[in-house]
Formats: sequence, C-alpha cells, structure tokens
Amino acid sequence: MKLFRLSRFAFPVLVGAGLTLLSGPAAAGWVAQTSGMSGTLYSIQFPVDALTGYAVGADGVLAAILKTTNGGSNWVSQLSGTGGYLRSVYFTADSQTGYAIGGTGSFMSIQAKTTNGGSNWVVSQPSPRNGILRSVQFPVDAQTGYAVGLSLLILKTTDGGTNWDAYPSNTDWLNSVQFPVDARTGYAVGDNGIILKTTDGEYWTGQPSGTTSSLFSVHFPMDTLTGYAVGANGVIRKTTNGGANWIAQTSSTSEYLYSVHFPVNNLTGYAVGSGGIILTTTDGGTNWGVQTSGTANSLYCVHFPVDAFTGYAVGEMGTILKTTDGGHSGVEETTEVRGQRPGVRITTRPNPFTSFASVPGYEAERFSLYDVSGGNVGTCNGDRIGEGLKAGAYFLMPEGENTKPLRILKVR
Repeated sequence: MKLFRLSRFAFPVLVGAGLTLLSGPAAAGWVAQTSGMSGTLYSIQFPVDALTGYAVGADGVLAAILKTTNGGSNWVSQLSGTGGYLRSVYFTADSQTGYAIGGTGSFMSIQAKTTNGGSNWVVSQPSPRNGILRSVQFPVDAQTGYAVGLSLLILKTTDGGTNWDAYPSNTDWLNSVQFPVDARTGYAVGDNGIILKTTDGEYWTGQPSGTTSSLFSVHFPMDTLTGYAVGANGVIRKTTNGGANWIAQTSSTSEYLYSVHFPVNNLTGYAVGSGGIILTTTDGGTNWGVQTSGTANSLYCVHFPVDAFTGYAVGEMGTILKTTDGGHSGVEETTEVRGQRPGVRITTRPNPFTSFASVPGYEAERFSLYDVSGGNVGTCNGDRIGEGLKAGAYFLMPEGENTKPLRILKVR
C-alpha cells in the first residue's frame, strides 16, 4: 500500500516524452476558519445541514460553546462564565435540543443542555457527579441518550438528561460511544484497546480489538455491522460483522488518531489526530492517504454533515478547518506538446465526480487510469473518465505518454 500525500500543489514541473506538465494552483482543500478563541475545541456537529453547527471545548478555565449559522464564516460564543471544559456535543434530529458534556478540574462531570438551538444553555452536574465525561449521543430522540467517560461508568438517560442511570464498564476510560441505528445496539471504545457492545442499551460485553493501544473514536456509518475505531499510534480497526472480529488496517502513521467519520457510506471516510494529521480513504480503509491540513495543531474531531465533500475539523488553539471538496485539492495541469499543441490545458470536470468525468476538448482521446498502488486499471476516452470504476482515488495520464499523472477522485 502506497501512501500519497495530497498537497495544495500536487505535482512538480515534469518534462518527458515531448510533454511538459505544469502544476497549477489547487482548489481550497482544508481552509482555516476564525473561531475567536485560543483554547481547545474537542467536538463539532452540524445537526441538519452544512450551515448551522456547534463546536465545544475550553477557553482557558472556562467551558466554550461556539455556533455558526453560515457554514463557519462567523462563529459566535454561546456560553461564558462556566468553569471546566466540554468534550462532546450532540444535537437531536429536531436541531433545537442539544447536549454538551465534559468535566471540571476537580474531576466532576458537567452537562449543558439547550432546547432552543443554543439561545440558552442550562448547565448541571449529572449524577453520578464524579468523573469526566468524554462522549455523548442521543440516537433517536431527545429523551434517550448515552454518555461515557472516566470512573468505570456508562451513563444512560431516558428523560432528556434529568436523570442518568450508571452501568459498569470495567475500564478506566471510555472515550467514544455510538448507537448506529437505534437506542439498543451500541458500541463504546476506550483505553487499553477496549471495545464494548450492547444490544439492549444496558448490558455491555467486551470485544477483542487485537490492540492494547487506547481507542479514541468509533463510527458505524450505515448499520450495526460495519464500523471503524481509531486510536493511539495510528491504530485503525475495522469490523464487518458487528464486532465479532476487528481487523487491523494500515494507516502508515504513528500519530494519535482522535476521531473517525464516514459521512455517506462504508467506503469514504476521514480520520484526524495529533500534529494536524488528516487521513482519508475511499475504499473502506484498504488504503488510507494523507491530506494537507495546513496546521500542526492536534485535531480532535472531524464531521461531514450531509455528504463527503463539505466537512469540518476542530482542535487545539481554537482551530477550525473546513473543506468543500472532501479535502482533495483539485489540480489543473497544463500540457504542452512541443511543436504541436503548446499551452494545451488538460483538466477533468468535475473532480471529484460520482459517475464519470471528462477532459474538456479531448473527449475523443484515450487516457490510461491507475489506482493508488500504481496498477493499471484500464483505458478510456476523454468523455467517460472513470466510468464503471468503484469509488476511490485514481491517476490519469494520456495513453502512451510517460508523464506525471493527474489525480482524480470518484465518490459513491
């Protein structure tokens, strides 16, 4: 498996076989937004669309909640004066009721709840109060929810957070919880490679993860069968049978991975972590590639609200990143055939694409396609680039030319 680093300027100038390829500026990729704070943001969620979203964390010794209604062009602080920090935010389907959970310096849990889209937040300490909470989810409505964290406990509420029942987890830290389709079957991951599963929302059993590295995030994109977990030292695990087996995947990084998210299917996903690393896969984790984040700050959460194109990541120093192209910077290249067609510009439209792309002006010419491992996957005309291929990243070059290829991305 080859690891490709996708950068703002993907290819250098290359001369070969009478063809000169000149890299042009890339599309946006991941772009920093202004959060207005210098603390750490741990979690971000856009409940309904890619415009209205919330980010939570800590700014100094105070908990922080930020909100945007214009896709991050402006972020407005919604909570001030509350000590501690918030580790996770989750809004229910009505987009008005939301929960943020975390803790204080004295290891007491805190909960903030809104029922009017964040105009007002009511802060309380859920019982049991001892222990910092790290992850919260309300799977189907605003009443039944789960929270996990320190002190060997999994918390469950059935009355919208007024009361929480505690269930033992037999581990020091649980870092992430998710119920993929209902309020009964869920997964939680934590320190020392622990993975827990419940099928009734109350009793949890351990699953073999095959690692002792801490796991920080779990995500089942479509159902209760296929899911991913990421953690320390670049660990990635995948299951396709509801956790009966968790298979190691190769991330080719030793950075800590704090969050994983597959927006629309089991194939295209993202993971973020320490040092500003962003990984992406388009083939269900068989191959993971590195994207350019533009920051060295650790990223703690990644979230794509409605598709695999528009997404957000948050982390240290108030970092908020946004992409509108799946983090894959589009590349335009200029092809100059000496003595024949100087200055010819070869591009693909669209890129990324879902069905097929084309090379404007060269629809009848033949092109070769290669996968990320360098294997030739076939040839095609310039008007049907990528047709019939599965979702993934590919490389395109004029047939018979020994040139640097153009990267294209097929999604869904």
